[in-house]
Amino acid sequence: MDKDRRIDIMGIVNLTDDSYFAGSRCDGVSAALRRVEALVSEGASIIDFGACSTRPGSVPVTEDEEWARLRPVLEALAGRFPGTLFSIDTFRSSVVRKAYDTFGDFIVNDISAGEDDPMMLQTVGELALAYVAMHKRGTPAEMQSLTEYEDVTEDVFLYFLDFAEKAGRHGIREWIVDPGFGFAKTVGQNYELLRGLSRFKDLPDANRILVGVSRKSMIYRHLNITPEDSLPATQVLHLKALENGADILRVHDVAEAVRTVSLYRILS
Repeated sequence: MDKDRRIDIMGIVNLTDDSYFAGSRCDGVSAALRRVEALVSEGASIIDFGACSTRPGSVPVTEDEEWARLRPVLEALAGRFPGTLFSIDTFRSSVVRKAYDTFGDFIVNDISAGEDDPMMLQTVGELALAYVAMHKRGTPAEMQSLTEYEDVTEDVFLYFLDFAEKAGRHGIREWIVDPGFGFAKTVGQNYELLRGLSRFKDLPDANRILVGVSRKSMIYRHLNITPEDSLPATQVLHLKALENGADILRVHDVAEAVRTVSLYRILS
């Protein structure tokens, strides 16, 4: 892969109280802004806000609660952190539209690739927003049990090949591939997907690839450790993802990911 390609580090800011890694949780606007400032200073080029937990097994909060957590943070961000891109982790088109009216342009990070809200793709196209489409099957509460694939990499590739047609039909000009590590996939299937990551470079329009493996269960369950102990192993997987074509790393620990990218460029 081209070692000189653009690589972005997306830092995670969770406006929730039940995300699986406590270090990313922020209670209130001040805490969220402090975390944003820290992540940007460490080298994050994208900040991803999540106000509704979408981890496998979780039960989403209501739309009103999601927006109540997100709105004051977006309002407080006005005029701050120039040069930093922001994304919002949501599967609700109504939240996208409210956020756009409040904040302006941002990246929509949708774990359902438009499947959970029939208005999502139309809304993103109308607002001309960049869009992260993630592969999953089922609701967050169901995803842990949906693990049947003949060939996980090829199945996910074909899913995105179909999505490319839908994106074009809805006028989405910039979309990013997220293979959905940890969502409706066994530990072994996650590693198979990581090994085959370069396959997604064959999708039309040369879309960028986002990898989100930071401190996930594919690491801590395999090694019989906790998410809190998963940072070194996370960087091993980040290096492999970069070698296989990842353009964006979605991470809890920005400084360490930035160092991994630096070493990757030396080694390539």
